[in-house]
Amino acid sequence: MLAKVFSAALVGIEAVLVEVEVDVSLGLPFFNVVGLTEGAAKESKVRVASAVKNAGFELPQKRITVNLAPADLRKDSATFELPIALGVLSAFGLFPNKHMHRFVFGGELSLDGALKPIRGVLSLAIAARNNRMQAIVVPQANAAEAALVDNIQVFGARHLKEVIFHLSNEKPLEAYVSKAMCPSPSAQASALGVDMSEVRGQSEIKDALEVAAAGGHNVLMCGPPGSGKTMLAKRIPALLPSMSFEEALEVTKIYSVAGMLRHEHALVAERPFRAPHHTITDAGMVGGGSQTRPGELSLAHNGILFLDELPEFKKHVLEVLRQPLEEGTVRLSRANQRINYPCHFMLVTAMNPCPCGYFNVPDRECRCMPKRVLEYHARLSGPFLDRIDATLETRPVDVHKILALDLKEKPSSYYQERVAAARQRQQERFQQTPHIRLNAQMGPKLLAAHCKTMGKTREDLERAVRHFGLSARAHDRILRLARTRADLEGHGDIQESDMRFAISCRVIDRRNWLGL
Repeated sequence: MLAKVFSAALVGIEAVLVEVEVDVSLGLPFFNVVGLTEGAAKESKVRVASAVKNAGFELPQKRITVNLAPADLRKDSATFELPIALGVLSAFGLFPNKHMHRFVFGGELSLDGALKPIRGVLSLAIAARNNRMQAIVVPQANAAEAALVDNIQVFGARHLKEVIFHLSNEKPLEAYVSKAMCPSPSAQASALGVDMSEVRGQSEIKDALEVAAAGGHNVLMCGPPGSGKTMLAKRIPALLPSMSFEEALEVTKIYSVAGMLRHEHALVAERPFRAPHHTITDAGMVGGGSQTRPGELSLAHNGILFLDELPEFKKHVLEVLRQPLEEGTVRLSRANQRINYPCHFMLVTAMNPCPCGYFNVPDRECRCMPKRVLEYHARLSGPFLDRIDATLETRPVDVHKILALDLKEKPSSYYQERVAAARQRQQERFQQTPHIRLNAQMGPKLLAAHCKTMGKTREDLERAVRHFGLSARAHDRILRLARTRADLEGHGDIQESDMRFAISCRVIDRRNWLGL
């Protein structure tokens, strides 16, 4: 006897439909699963046999062969345990079913037949809809996540028996209806629990961070300990508008595949803020490993990646950031597969001016030898620094500003309204290029079309490029930053003030930091 059930396997953050074929024949009792199974999928037959028995079904002593097709697609998750169990029971004729080919199933089985949550359910639901399946059946804990996808029915079950009763029409399951919504910008800012008004002084740095947030530009802050670098970085998410539903779905899919989605919150509605420790490996940063998962770059998609104490990161870890920063995609190539992970994020970094932290700081003595300071900055390569749009120098805050009780700083809501307005202008500008959302993502053609400079503005840019020896990439990044500053101020074209601001955010070159 032969039975067929549909499931799906993850390839990166996408899912590919998999046909689970079960053949039952005469012969010595034997249970075998084939089709390039690895890891948890290879152990599925043991859990399936125990789950079926403890759910109250007796399997006849026959030869059982399960094939997961296509056979050349790697399968390493427990997602296939539910469809394998259903296929086996259907092949033995233990429950009547005529409509199983219209469903996609996914779920891990415990030994008593209960369904445990799995990762990547959102991708499974999208694959089911794209292949015009009628419904998807998943563990109850994953139902809210799957229901984010429209035009497909979602059924959540707690036990193998519930799925069988549903398929045999003895006790149909109720379709799950999604209630997920993205929060408003004000709700998101209050949920973060931080506000830019808590930062005293640093008005120039705040203005630069406002421009960076408006255009999604990469930032490097250099300054002594206690000058507010980390405090400022943690408040940048409060300047950003809330994600659209499409952006939230993109982030949710990544977190679902990574197994980091909280089941009580089906939709990741807040922009990610990732701050990995400087001991992270390159696989942890870009993704991969024995069980291929998204790394910190992809987990920061549509949000912020914050690297504190930048020179302390391993040099090869920083160098692997170069291609993803340019393309917005992580490309992993392995012997048997190639995987792409999206990673459009705003990179925010912070560092001290020297190992002790007080080089060229007024009223503080630096204990570092000049050679050691040079070696410290040499940990950051020129090509990596070229991918930073704004390099900012933070200074210690005046004690009077710290102690002043009547000092009123601008709240995050002030910056957030301006950032949202600037991003709206960018959306209107890039209507015909849907893959581009922010000025920081513009390529050469869009730069030529939207970042035209003339007269004094062009002269200032040319003078800065020659004087500071900037590369062509740095030249383009100044143009993008000036375009964002113009959007923030409501200028149709890039003005002289916009260009000077962009140049001022770039001239803190390594030579100027060191002053040697």
